[in-house]
Amino acid sequence: MSRPVCLFTGQWADLPFDAMCEKARELGYDGLELACWGDHFDVQRALAEKDYCEQKWSVLEAAGIASYAISNHLVGQAVCDRIDERHKSILPDRIWGDGNPDGVNMRAAREMQDTARAAKLFFDAAPEAVKEQLARSGRKVVNGFTGSSIWHLLYSFPPVSRASLDEGFHLFGERWKPILDVFKAEGVHFALEVHPTEIAFDIATTRRALDAIDQHPNFGFNFDPSHFGYQRVNYLAFLSEFAERIFNVHIKDVWWSDEGMDVGVFGGHSEFGVDGRSWDFRSPGRGRIDFEGVIRKLNRAGYVGPLTVEWEDSMMEREFGAREAAEFTRRLDFPRSDQAFDAAFSE
Repeated sequence: MSRPVCLFTGQWADLPFDAMCEKARELGYDGLELACWGDHFDVQRALAEKDYCEQKWSVLEAAGIASYAISNHLVGQAVCDRIDERHKSILPDRIWGDGNPDGVNMRAAREMQDTARAAKLFFDAAPEAVKEQLARSGRKVVNGFTGSSIWHLLYSFPPVSRASLDEGFHLFGERWKPILDVFKAEGVHFALEVHPTEIAFDIATTRRALDAIDQHPNFGFNFDPSHFGYQRVNYLAFLSEFAERIFNVHIKDVWWSDEGMDVGVFGGHSEFGVDGRSWDFRSPGRGRIDFEGVIRKLNRAGYVGPLTVEWEDSMMEREFGAREAAEFTRRLDFPRSDQAFDAAFSE
């Protein structure tokens, strides 16, 4: 059975939920990964209103699509980040509150615990076909970010002590283990999108992050190769090493230059899409990610969850790009063989 081809709604939160569902089907998608912003999925309403999740499924089914994951990237970011005014623009008012950093961190952590509870309610209300797909994949998934108290120490000058970095990973474990324990109690898994600004942004930091949470069984990864490629991190090796913890997959592409450019890998305080950048996100199939290699690694790992397009391309009209991305992803996918191609010659 082919994997569901889905669209992440994080970049489409300007559209009302019912319009988003209709648009996704029109663009060729099987389902949506619902962002916990806009009106696509509200954690507190899911917990407070008895029929909230059922209503969401009713709209999804009417449009002929499904959902296999939800996302709370923005609130997750505030769990470990050093909070400043930038966070106000990405957080609900109830999480931002008076903006006191300790309070924001605390409220974000509680909201992530509530996200696990809301996800359970949402997927428990799913139609049988969705439940069967979730059973095949072995998990219910919330994708997101963790934030990081030590990201600002990326470039080690003035010199950064090992103790400072150790403290950052310890803080991550201290704040996220109680969250993950709630995920475990609710039968839901959290999938970190390994990404610059998070506690894990490459293979080395991913190993350290897992150690910091004592290899928690409900912590894994939303694999997005675009965040590895321009860093020159071996994203296929990531899939091999962490195969059992690949809980979700984003199909997003990136282009990077092998030549010198005006704007380096750190972004040069420039916007996406400006001329002279050494890397930029691209619509799937138009960058440099080896998606053929990705699918073969996913097949080897036994991954049967959705392939979810996270569409970001500053130089392309988004509906054109999203439609093309759905077609690209559907062509890309193929099942793993259950026999050798030369089996006819075996005795």
